[in-house]
Amino acid sequence: MTTRVMGCIDGSSFATAVCDYAAWASLKLGAPLTFLHALDEHVERPESDLSGNIGLGSREHLLEELAQLDEQHGKLARQHGQLMLEDVRQRAEEKGCNAPQVRQRHGGLVEALAELEDEIRLLVLGKRGEAAATASEHLGSNLERVIRAVHKPVLVAIDDYRDIKRVMIAFDNSATTRRGVEMLAAGGLLNGLACHVVTIGADSEAAQKGLPWAEGVLSTAGIDVTSVIRSGDVEETLASYARDNAIDLMVMGAYGHSRIRHLLVGSTTTAMIRNTQIPLLLLR
Repeated sequence: MTTRVMGCIDGSSFATAVCDYAAWASLKLGAPLTFLHALDEHVERPESDLSGNIGLGSREHLLEELAQLDEQHGKLARQHGQLMLEDVRQRAEEKGCNAPQVRQRHGGLVEALAELEDEIRLLVLGKRGEAAATASEHLGSNLERVIRAVHKPVLVAIDDYRDIKRVMIAFDNSATTRRGVEMLAAGGLLNGLACHVVTIGADSEAAQKGLPWAEGVLSTAGIDVTSVIRSGDVEETLASYARDNAIDLMVMGAYGHSRIRHLLVGSTTTAMIRNTQIPLLLLR
């Protein structure tokens, strides 16, 4: 089965950036591109004031009216989704992607992705969906559920696309990040980009053994590598390094037991994604 880059879109402000990052990844990886829109029938809708319809004879009429409203809402949601899919398909084609596919599924996003997981090589989605509040500190509930449920790399897009020239790998010598380094070296995503491999703690095994290994794997693949050891608080140090070196994409493992990988477990997952100013590529 051919695996593909899959971009998840909805009516949020992140849809355009998701399209652009997915198109970028598709072209870098040489992988086909698909856009997915999930029609979640359980998304909350504005409540109607039916307090005036209290007559004994109005029950049947109300039920009919509510059924009609649900049908109309569903039809409009499908049409809106189809228009969004057509827009991102055309946008991706303009960026050079060959015949991107579009899919619309009924049900929640996590459930839809579970069915399609075997087809996914890289998943791209925004850190907030259309049902989330617009405040920058609020994350959509789907995001963490997807990261935990889908056993594929997930690229979390920010709401404003920018060209990716410099990538930082937060490296802790775990099995996850070692597999990630090998995958990135072989896949073509880092070709032509400056790659910074950063680990925290000079006395750590990652610094003493893992960092030379990672540099060797990436260099052998022809990737321009800078290896760095830093000390300090993990989250603050990584964020500071990213700012100081104009990093455009951060790569890190999503789960595990080391200091770096603990960033993306529980409440710290939300904090890391919430505060980032650049897209994150989360490895599983």
